[in-house]
Amino acid sequence: MKILTSKPGLLSTTCALMVYASVAHAAAGLPPIQRMGSIDYLTGGIGQTESTAIEHASHSWPLTLEFAVKDKTRADFVSGVTVEVRDAARHVNFKVKSDGPFVLAKLQPGRYVVDASLDGKTLHKKVVVASGQPAKAVFVWPTGTGEVHS
Repeated sequence: MKILTSKPGLLSTTCALMVYASVAHAAAGLPPIQRMGSIDYLTGGIGQTESTAIEHASHSWPLTLEFAVKDKTRADFVSGVTVEVRDAARHVNFKVKSDGPFVLAKLQPGRYVVDASLDGKTLHKKVVVASGQPAKAVFVWPTGTGEVHS
């Protein structure tokens, strides 16, 4: 408390930096950063602007997950993927449902198993998050997964 009362400029500078960071984050077209326990993450990528922003930002996040469904000759992005990340001791560190084809997470360095589920089909990948070296895992489900049937 003494720091705030003896240095009023510090508080205003800190607040200004926090506002600037929030505005810069939003201006970059990124979805909001969320928190689960001690892990910061963001999820999204719907639309060209947000997708491009996430792809550019992914280089500064320890883990990037990408989701798609194979469609004959190419793959189409999908959302609504349930993601569960387990550490080497098999404890769930992180669980989220994606709001788009990307999830970026600030995980500590270590070995993880990622389970990604879409339409009752679960894919598994092992990932290693190393300090200063972003990891990426791409999950591609077979044609027909996640299709809406009328």
